[in-house]
Amino acid sequence: MFADTAKIYIRSGNGGDGHVGFRREKFVAAGGPNGGDGGKGGDLIFEVDDGLNTLNDFRYIRKYCAKNGENGGNNRCNGADGEDLIVKVPEGTVIKEAETGKVIADMSHENRRVVLLKGGRGGKGNMHYATPTMQVPKYAQPGQKGRELNVILELKVIADVGLVGFPNVGKSTFLSRVSNARPKIANYPFTTLNPNLGVVDLEGTDGFVIADIPGLIEGASEGVGLGHEFLKHVERCKVILHIVDAAGTEGRDPVEDIRLINSELAKYSEVLAGKPQIIAANKMDVFPEEERESVLEKIRKGIREEMPEVTVLPISAVSGYGVREALYAIHDMLKNCTEEPIVFEQEYFPEAADTFDEPYTVEYDVEESVYVVEGPRIERMLGYTNLDSEKGFAFFQNFLKTNGILDKLEELGIQNGDTVRMYGLQFDYYK
Repeated sequence: MFADTAKIYIRSGNGGDGHVGFRREKFVAAGGPNGGDGGKGGDLIFEVDDGLNTLNDFRYIRKYCAKNGENGGNNRCNGADGEDLIVKVPEGTVIKEAETGKVIADMSHENRRVVLLKGGRGGKGNMHYATPTMQVPKYAQPGQKGRELNVILELKVIADVGLVGFPNVGKSTFLSRVSNARPKIANYPFTTLNPNLGVVDLEGTDGFVIADIPGLIEGASEGVGLGHEFLKHVERCKVILHIVDAAGTEGRDPVEDIRLINSELAKYSEVLAGKPQIIAANKMDVFPEEERESVLEKIRKGIREEMPEVTVLPISAVSGYGVREALYAIHDMLKNCTEEPIVFEQEYFPEAADTFDEPYTVEYDVEESVYVVEGPRIERMLGYTNLDSEKGFAFFQNFLKTNGILDKLEELGIQNGDTVRMYGLQFDYYK
């Protein structure tokens, strides 16, 4: 069974706790602190696997957790880092935060591997906290908790051309004729339930990938007939091949069908409505050859007002009439497409979530002449922010500003060049 959506729970590993220990050896009267650091928690990573084409596996396994880091030990022994967990998904999978529906990552094109949740930082052992005035520190830093999320996986197929049209207009037959795909073909009363992909090898060209999008019905943009489940697969396509039953064998009017399908595309997304489109008038072999042009002209005239520049081509998916010409017309249209591959931008940042309700303190340490910023909110933010990257450092600066930390430092009288300490990090303040 083809599955293109799944809801799962994911969690990165907790960091191991730092250890409180002291050197104990014969003839050593006052051994110093020697507690080791905890290991880092494992990351939760998503990776594209070219061997997958559905989300079936996620129907049976819904919980994915990376390993925790080990605690530190005596004699400066650091705990082992937790093992990362790599979750394999098919290309085209969009990962969304379950509650808000915002995009976290789009696993398509160049985006093949994403560290979605970083493991918690390991806590520092007490050997790090010895000072001239505190030579026997009995404190070690606890490991940072891992991040957890409920996410929705959505598979949006990646194809150059999307076949759309009402059920039983001949899309599956067309796909089976022009490619190596073998969809089930029959006069079903409703629609194909699975998107089918096929590779078209066209002489003298590089070929292209075509997707049979399950048949749409009126109201699809509002979810009728699983409309949203189907329409999402058209979003990445560059060109839409709209197949209609020109002969009206199911008692349908091809002109009305074209209007209805395009209305559903427009209601779902303005982007879909603006995609280049070719109308393929199927089942033309039903008409005598001398009548075919008048049938085509009737369709062209019926949609001229809404789609003045659209190309209408005669085909028969069963006999092959006009199919080759239609494929070359599609190829020419693809060559003229200048749009970039559709990649959904990140809208939800796990490292920034759930930090704003946690407490923090900003104080001045007179003995060490440093400003100290601490608290769960700060520790959590530092654990998920890569300060070595430009994007991460920009997020760090914005965090200090939006959470009022810079204001509190200024209230305490901080001056340019003064030192600020946040757990294991120290930096000079400059406004």
